[in-house]
Amino acid sequence: MDADFSVELGPDDPVLDFPWKDPAGKLAYFDLKRQPELITQLEETQKFPELAEFLRAINSPRSPMQSAKCDAWSTTNLTPEEEIFNATFKFASYVDLVFADANEAEAIRPTVDRAVDRANDRAKIDDAKTPRRQSFPAHEDIAKRLTELLRRAPEMPASVEVIIRRCFFVIAAAPREASNPLEGFYFSLYVNGYGKDESTACRQWTVALKLAANAITQVSAKSGPDPKKAYKPLSKKYFTKKRKCRPQSESTPPL
Repeated sequence: MDADFSVELGPDDPVLDFPWKDPAGKLAYFDLKRQPELITQLEETQKFPELAEFLRAINSPRSPMQSAKCDAWSTTNLTPEEEIFNATFKFASYVDLVFADANEAEAIRPTVDRAVDRANDRAKIDDAKTPRRQSFPAHEDIAKRLTELLRRAPEMPASVEVIIRRCFFVIAAAPREASNPLEGFYFSLYVNGYGKDESTACRQWTVALKLAANAITQVSAKSGPDPKKAYKPLSKKYFTKKRKCRPQSESTPPL
């Protein structure tokens, strides 16, 4: 499997307000960590049960993360870099993830003093005193270990991309003010499956999504495992089993 990670912290790159609100009122944020029963109410999971399975794993008590947004779509618009898969269709999804810090009040306290300007996101900090949501090193470590682990998966026409982006957290105990935002980070996880037809691409996406959920559970543990020992491959039966996927009309992938 092709797996890679990148960092997007520029002034024009996507950001996330968490929890988010839709100005038009058409969409709503669901706290699936505290209310997993709401997973089946999402339009995306009603169309794609495979996505519901992923969200259950990510928002389970054993996972230190929680989901913020998600979507899935199919397309025939492939980039030049994706030509290596010799495919006509791509089935894709994204899920935005944040650390589900148990003690949100801890995230309110000031971070340790920085020896460089606040704008330098890679400043050296005392990470032990910084909540994971606000720690770039913690996010970078997860992204590195996750992609390394996924590269050990069986060769298949699928890819995973992890992007570290900027997040502004609204904490109930201390609502964010425009002049003093609680700044941190989040992951955008893109999972893609490729094939000669939409059904094949969707099946590859399903397998890749399962692998990604397993890998995230392993590498996001507090005591990070050794990637060389941590990989637990899926059974051969899973890769050969025919899985039905509903066709999905082509749409423009969200940021």
